[in-house]
Amino acid sequence: MKAAVLHGKHELTVENVPDAVIREPGDAVVRVVAAGICGTDLHGYHGLPGPVTGPRCGHEFVGVVEDIGSEVSTLRRGTMVVAPFNFADGTCPPCRTGLHSACAAGGMFGVDGDGAQAEAVRVPFADATLVAVPVDRNDERLPSLLALTDSMATGLHAVRTGRVAPGSTVAVLGDGPVGMCAVLAAGEAGAGRIILVGRHETRLGKGRDFGATDTLQARGPESGAESVDFVRTITQGLGADVVVECGGGPPAQNTAFALCRTGGTVCVMGGPPIGDVTPVFFRGITLTGGLTPARVYLPELVDRVLAGTLDPGPIFDEVVALDDIVSGYEAMAARTATKVLVRP
Repeated sequence: MKAAVLHGKHELTVENVPDAVIREPGDAVVRVVAAGICGTDLHGYHGLPGPVTGPRCGHEFVGVVEDIGSEVSTLRRGTMVVAPFNFADGTCPPCRTGLHSACAAGGMFGVDGDGAQAEAVRVPFADATLVAVPVDRNDERLPSLLALTDSMATGLHAVRTGRVAPGSTVAVLGDGPVGMCAVLAAGEAGAGRIILVGRHETRLGKGRDFGATDTLQARGPESGAESVDFVRTITQGLGADVVVECGGGPPAQNTAFALCRTGGTVCVMGGPPIGDVTPVFFRGITLTGGLTPARVYLPELVDRVLAGTLDPGPIFDEVVALDDIVSGYEAMAARTATKVLVRP
């Protein structure tokens, strides 16, 4: 089968690799119908620190079950499924408390298991990981279902852990796919004002379509200070009730704390908090967020997409074939695409 293989910085190729096969009785093999390129993948492509180092790439996919192990009981061959970006056993203490992302036996596709940017994927713990959906490979909602595997689940996780309340002010720092989905989730939670701060006017325009009430294109060395001034002006000097940080790294995290009101909440979604967290102590700010247990949110999100009440699919604005996947990576790197859908 074909799969995207990362050999090093900017060395991504599509190669023939061994077919995905059943190795454990709880496994399933899923034929990929659509996969996504994530910002995390892009970091690996650029040789930057992070979980994605190769050789296999991709952790977002929807597909059709092609084969199942002898112990798989909830799935059958031919079923369309949505996969969270990380697999988990569903039975350990973290999983039982809803933290599938902390499962010791689990891991991330493309890091601890097969990559999703391929023709097929071996899925461990298939019963606990995959969610069946009653659609076929030609359904127009596939982009929206694919968006649930990571970006939409992460945006919802930020809003839920941040306890966004009706009428509250939410600031979203970062105009990538997760930021867009956080805007969408904040609006559905009843936020009265949603401020999106980013660097690209085309993405900010999409953010307004998703429900942002105020946007700021912040660029250059003073972008952090500019963002703080903008949010403080809108909030009459108080700051936002909840800040969702989607950029990653100390500068973005420090800006997030500065955007937040005293006693508010900062949701760190762009990476582990490695900046100055003293505001948590001195300003009574709640720090939350973390790696999303996407599997917990998938049933609810799938139901809403199928019911027509949720449509995060527009975060995908370019489609490429698997053989042409490098062009998708380059489009995201050049910011000419917000997020790319890959068709094997």
